Amino acid sequence: MSILAWIIVGLIAGWLAEQIAGRSHGLLTNLIVGIIGAFVGGFLFSTLLGFEYRQGFNLASILVATVGAVVFLFILSFFSGEQRQIR
Repeated sequence: MSILAWIIVGLIAGWLAEQIAGRSHGLLTNLIVGIIGAFVGGFLFSTLLGFEYRQGFNLASILVATVGAVVFLFILSFFSGEQRQIR
């Protein structure tokens, strides 16, 4: 996947995770959360759950990255002590 596709998937996944987690971040934070979420989601789906998906700029990649980003935000809020409700 090209760097441009990583950036687009990261932005979409970060924004979706922000909406699900009820947070308010900027564009750069959404990008970072989305890219980290892609790594977390890829690990969760492939290693722990055993699912294989076709990488690239597609709906499956956005879904995996969004799930990973939500998990990342949950872990981050757990360690920072924030109390937020998921919508």
